[in-house]
Amino acid sequence: MNALDQWLMQHESSLRLAVFLFVFCSMALWETLQPARAAHTPKRVRWLNNIGLLVINSFALRLVFPLAAVGFAQFAQQHKLGLLNNYAIPLTIALPCSVVLLDLCIYWQHRAFHHVPLLWRLHRVHHMDTDMDVTTAARFHTFEIMLSMTIKWLIIVALGAPVIAVIVFEALLNASATFNHANIRLPAKWDKPLRLLVVTPNMHRVHHSNVQTQTDSNFGFFLSLWDKLFNTYHYANAFQEQAIQIGLTSFRQHPWRLTTMLANPFRAAPKTK
Repeated sequence: MNALDQWLMQHESSLRLAVFLFVFCSMALWETLQPARAAHTPKRVRWLNNIGLLVINSFALRLVFPLAAVGFAQFAQQHKLGLLNNYAIPLTIALPCSVVLLDLCIYWQHRAFHHVPLLWRLHRVHHMDTDMDVTTAARFHTFEIMLSMTIKWLIIVALGAPVIAVIVFEALLNASATFNHANIRLPAKWDKPLRLLVVTPNMHRVHHSNVQTQTDSNFGFFLSLWDKLFNTYHYANAFQEQAIQIGLTSFRQHPWRLTTMLANPFRAAPKTK
C-alpha cells in the first residue's frame, strides 16, 4: 500500500463525513429557501424519524461489519483478490473504470430490490415516505443496509477496485443520493444539461411516484446513463412532475414513524405498489 492509500485509509471516515455534511447542509438550506414541493408532514417529525433510522443503521453496520467497504478494498489489494489486482493497470484507468462499474452494479442492485418480492419488502420502506427531501436519502431499512453492504463487498472483491476508487465512489454515492432526493427547485435550464450525465432531483422524483410504472423506472443513483441504456428512463416535464404523488398508497398510516419503518417488511405485501 502506497503513502496515499495509507493516508486515505487513516482519514477515510472524516473525509466521507465532511463531504456528506457539506452536501447535506447545502441541500437542506436550498430546499428550505426554494422547495420544489410543499410538505405533507411537518419536517421536524419526518427528520427526527428518518435521521433516527440513519443512526440505528450506522450503529448496526459498525457492529456487524467492523470492516467498511474501503477496508475490504484494502484486504482485496493485500491478498491480490479481484480482476484489477491481478493486472498492471494504471490508476488513471483503474480509478474511473472502478467508479463507473461500481455505479453500474448499484443500478442493477436497485432494480433487483424492486423486482424480487422479498427484497422489495425491505426496499419499500424507502418508498413509503410521503414527502421527499434530503433525509429520504438515508431512509433505508436496517436489513437492506446490511444486505447492500454485503453485496458491495462481493463486488469490490470481484473487481479488485483500488482503495482510492472505493473512497471516491462512496463519497460520490452519498453526495449524489443526498442531492437527487433533495426537495429543491431546479430550473429546466439547469436540469436538462445536468441529467445528461447525473441523476437530478427532478429525474429521481419520478422514481418515488405511487404509480408502479414510474416507481419501476429511473433506478440510477449517480450516473443517468444506465436508465437510458437499459430502457428504464422515464421523463416527466415540470407539469407532470408536480402532479406526481410521492410515496406508496398502500402504506399511508404513519409512514414516518420509526417503529412503522422497522416493522414494515414483516407486514403482508400489498397487491400493488
